[in-house]
Amino acid sequence: MKSDIILAGVGGQGILSIAAVLGMAALKENLHLKQAETHGMSQRGGAVVSHLRISDQPIASDLIQLGTADLILSVEPMESLRYLPFLSAKGYLVTNTNPFINIPNYPDVEQVLAEVGKLPRFVAIDADQIAKEVGNVRASNMVMLGAASPFIDLEFSKLEDGIRTIFERKGEAIVELNLAALRAGRSFAEKNM
Repeated sequence: MKSDIILAGVGGQGILSIAAVLGMAALKENLHLKQAETHGMSQRGGAVVSHLRISDQPIASDLIQLGTADLILSVEPMESLRYLPFLSAKGYLVTNTNPFINIPNYPDVEQVLAEVGKLPRFVAIDADQIAKEVGNVRASNMVMLGAASPFIDLEFSKLEDGIRTIFERKGEAIVELNLAALRAGRSFAEKNM
């Protein structure tokens, strides 16, 4: 078993929370894990990318080579295109359709999504709207994780356990909100793959 995952977005969108939940789920399955944040995070709105490698065998490097990622999970559509060179020929792209417009020359969103639509395997999801329907737009990152979950070689129940562990200090209401967001994202992906 091996999953090489690129997490992409901009600062403040919850990339590190996604990575933490995935990491906790991998640990609960006694898997090996390496993670590297290679850009951003110090500035809200700046580009963020995290390489996350999960395997049942020891992992030598924490960085994913070009053309080898099994999954790009992007919480921002333009950022999904930035990391396409990492995607393997059989990999999936899961992207939010809502832009985080943080630069004056942000490209036309319809053109960005048209490029995404050219891929053979992708899920484009309005994670912000689904999170709002679930109860809090700030849970859109967990909607994204749920939408990507069918393409990650981890038991869904372990992802749920990861959410419980990561968010338990914030209280049961926050745990349940994030679980609902995860499940809503998974449901969307299963209906729209």
